[in-house]
Amino acid sequence: MPASPEVLADLQTALSMELTAAHQYQLHGSVLDDWGIDRLAAQMGEEMTEELGHSKAFLDRILFLKGTPELTMQKTPVVAKSLAEMFKLDLEDEKEAICFYTGAAKKAYEAGDIGSRSLFEKIVLDEEGHMGWLELQLDLLERMGEPAYIAKHMSAPTEGGEA
Repeated sequence: MPASPEVLADLQTALSMELTAAHQYQLHGSVLDDWGIDRLAAQMGEEMTEELGHSKAFLDRILFLKGTPELTMQKTPVVAKSLAEMFKLDLEDEKEAICFYTGAAKKAYEAGDIGSRSLFEKIVLDEEGHMGWLELQLDLLERMGEPAYIAKHMSAPTEGGEA
């Protein structure tokens, strides 16, 4: 059975969304390193790696279905000015992804493409995990205050003044 053009379009959109997410987390990691919040920067590096894994899964699926993948970002990553802004930006992106992937899974199912449906569903579950983590960070930031939150997410200075 030939691939559904609509499912291929959704896979391409998903690929672009995941490439954007990976580069957004990469940017956040660099900004956090610059701010001296190295432990949180490392977490952003892990998120980046997971998003790159998602993009590879979508890329592989497009190729399997004999589509032509385009490695483009959906939107330009944004430099956040604060931790709260960083988490809120990412939370909006995760909610958007969950909504899109849920609809894409339904369309893939209706097109009889169980492999693509299954991929969209798997990624939705990962994105829900990201959403939960981001909501927790925003809650902690509010309850602890930014100075205490930052102190928890940075390494203690070593002798000689290096972090």
